[in-house]
Amino acid sequence: MGSVRARAAAGATVVVALALIAAGTAVLLVLRGNLQEQAGLQAEVAAREVASKIATGTPYDKLELPDGEDHPVVVADEDGRVLAVGEEVRAVDGKPVGGAKQGAGSVGPGVSGDDDDDDRRGLKPGEVDGDVDHRDGTANVDGKVADYRFALVEAKDTRGEKATVRAGSPLEPEQDAVGSVRTAMLSGLPLLLVVVAGVTWLVTRRALRPVEGIRGEMAAITASTDLSRRVPVPSSQDEVGRLARTTNETLAALESSVERQRRFVADASHELRSPIASLRTQLEVGVAHPELLDVPGAVEDTVRLQRLAADLLLLARLDAGERPADARVDLAAMVREESSQRIADRIPVRVGEPASGEVTGSRGQLGRVLGNLLDNAQRHAVSSVRVGLVREGEWVVLRVEDDGPGVPEGERERIFERFVRLDDARARDDGGAGLGLAIARDVAVRHGGSLAVRAGSVFELRLPVAD
Repeated sequence: MGSVRARAAAGATVVVALALIAAGTAVLLVLRGNLQEQAGLQAEVAAREVASKIATGTPYDKLELPDGEDHPVVVADEDGRVLAVGEEVRAVDGKPVGGAKQGAGSVGPGVSGDDDDDDRRGLKPGEVDGDVDHRDGTANVDGKVADYRFALVEAKDTRGEKATVRAGSPLEPEQDAVGSVRTAMLSGLPLLLVVVAGVTWLVTRRALRPVEGIRGEMAAITASTDLSRRVPVPSSQDEVGRLARTTNETLAALESSVERQRRFVADASHELRSPIASLRTQLEVGVAHPELLDVPGAVEDTVRLQRLAADLLLLARLDAGERPADARVDLAAMVREESSQRIADRIPVRVGEPASGEVTGSRGQLGRVLGNLLDNAQRHAVSSVRVGLVREGEWVVLRVEDDGPGVPEGERERIFERFVRLDDARARDDGGAGLGLAIARDVAVRHGGSLAVRAGSVFELRLPVAD
């Protein structure tokens, strides 16, 4: 049962089989009940006809009883003695009636009914009881024993003597009809189940054909590692079609992610190559000519490598989906602390009166964002770097502004891409690697906020206020 088609066909077949068995059983029970009721009604008509004759004073030996095979009739008194019996009726429920017309034989006390019941009914001479009792039993008619539905009706003759008329109606037609229907059902059930299984197999196969196409294409993509390929999308608007479209969207996102990773590795390798080569050259020169070793330059290259490695590590953690800490951070205190540590910067940082505002997140990562924004402002400012913190509804807004030339409007989103630097003419050693703003935006987004350039060179960090 490893195939979906096989499981679907088997499941549908079992369900249909159970439903048909339940429905067939119900049909047979209803049919049997209706036929038994019909037989009981026929027996009651025959019994009342004989009881009416007894009530009108017809002698027992003069009663015209129905044919024994169609309606076996036995008339008995209160003691169970047979007063009259139908032609060729030899026994009822295994008790012989002897073919007597009057007083010969007995059918047992159960035939005549209950005496207390009779007293309560209060039959008068010449009356027929309105109630009737129905029982199933057997009758031997001319040596042939068969099942019958009996009706028991009581009557009083004109002399006030009570008699019980027991008339039967054969159950053989009911048994034949139920048997025929049961046989037809049992004969047709296997064929119907085969048809259900076959149709389910074909329908499921047709429905799953696009899935097999998707699976085959995904296997080919995995084998070729060509993420530019896409799975076929069926024209239907069902679950399979949505699966194919979602798969293609996933492949597109995966392709984009892999491409970003490739560019990231290439750019990181390119950025690392220059300081590593410079440091190696200086060390080799120092080994050969110690007096020519540029120690400050080597230290500067080492620091640059350290910062770049730290940036790459943080980006890797962010890309891996690392969630920020769930701590409360006072941004006003963080601004004051960060500004006080930058007294040696090229341009002093001016801090406006910060509004109180606490956010939830990582103190270290948010401090890194502020540091990266101040580093960026220091590189581009002419004479002024300003930091402001305001509260706007449910948001805390941190603004870092410098009086530099500003960011062209068409480049205000591009500068947040990794390894992007708009001042390519400047020597690399004087600037960063193009990761600071990318890191700042990633951290802002993961804290539920945003980072954008508003006008000129105003960088605005928006974070939700802590609950």
